[in-house]
Amino acid sequence: MAGGRSYAQEFLPALTAAFMAVFDHPGPVVAAINGHAIAGGCVLAAACDLRLMSQGTIGLTELRVGVPFPPSAIEIMRHAAGPAAGRLALAAPLLGPEEARSIGLVHQVAAPEGLLDLAVSQARAMAQVPAEAFALTKRQLRQSVRDRIAARAADESAVLAAWSSAATRQAIEGYLDTLRQRKPAPGS
Repeated sequence: MAGGRSYAQEFLPALTAAFMAVFDHPGPVVAAINGHAIAGGCVLAAACDLRLMSQGTIGLTELRVGVPFPPSAIEIMRHAAGPAAGRLALAAPLLGPEEARSIGLVHQVAAPEGLLDLAVSQARAMAQVPAEAFALTKRQLRQSVRDRIAARAADESAVLAAWSSAATRQAIEGYLDTLRQRKPAPGS
């Protein structure tokens, strides 16, 4: 919070780079979600080819604290959740595994004890496709997302301004205080 605009100028490009590294990885990427995947964690999961979830909640909370989405985040969410992306972004619900599966944000719900094995099994099955064919097909499926991100490059300065504003910092601090108050004290 103390870093202000200079921190946001470094953080936002790094955040976008992380999202795009997962989204553009040429090989299979499988998310095994065994806890909360909120805000950037939700976008990172959405950037994966396959999303499996056992427990926790998943969703976008950025607007709850007055923070707009970088173009990469909103377009990855649109790709992953289709028509539900608008509700996820604007209403900011936190969804359990079954509800996330019902809207397509999660592909499969698994028992916690079998989640990792299932994720590895699914990744291995996807890796059986010849690597060049998999990478080309994945690139073709995702090209429209990259095109929309590039077309919205001008939004980056508006996002930076919003993330850097005093009002946004106050809103984030207030939200973090609310979370701290809900957290049980050590030893409770």
